[in-house]
Amino acid sequence: MRTIGLIGGMSWESTAVYYRQINEMVRSRLGGLTSAKIAMQSLDFSEVVALQKGGRWNDAAALLSDAAKRLERAGADNVLICTNTMHLVAGEVAASIDVPLIDIRHETGSVLKASGMKRPLLLATRYTMEHGFYADYMREKFGIDLVVPNELDRAKVHSVIFDELCCGLVRPESRQALEKIIHRGKDAGADCVILGCTEICLSLPDDDVALPIFDSTTIHSRAAVAHALGDFMHEQNAG
Repeated sequence: MRTIGLIGGMSWESTAVYYRQINEMVRSRLGGLTSAKIAMQSLDFSEVVALQKGGRWNDAAALLSDAAKRLERAGADNVLICTNTMHLVAGEVAASIDVPLIDIRHETGSVLKASGMKRPLLLATRYTMEHGFYADYMREKFGIDLVVPNELDRAKVHSVIFDELCCGLVRPESRQALEKIIHRGKDAGADCVILGCTEICLSLPDDDVALPIFDSTTIHSRAAVAHALGDFMHEQNAG
């Protein structure tokens, strides 16, 4: 079994989901008392958020690249950035290490394409919804055109993520708000939903909504386990 390297803490609420999912998947595959081999660098999210707010993406790239290199030195055979937003600097992180960076966009796009989905509604942070790094990647790599919520709905999703889910708060009224946003996305022509923030699965843990859900956290965890157990079937280019 290969060792999985996690750059976590962004937020630790979703990193805990990764840890649980990866170990559950490994146990399901191998049985008994088997658990995953995991190395982790858990960052201080407040420092990362300050870099995001300041638009200091070069500094963020340096911070995550240092974490990735530490994981590689610790014996990790792959690296995952346990957040969608920080894939804005995925190319720089991938270039800093010699082991594969398993890109959450690539894995999510691969699953969407295999499922025949073409116009997913993206629920994510403002950075992920409004910067081109996510939408451009999906279009160029998979021919997938994203549907992005309107400005008010983007603000609501961003607030639910940072003010609630990243703080451990899961509120029924926020789930209801997200469900309404999904309905509006369906009316705008979306054929499915990408939970494009690794915390949103805490608020929408099931498929009981207006459109099929593709949870990027679960997809990313599954790809990590596939690589760790030797059945990772395709190459990625995070650049």
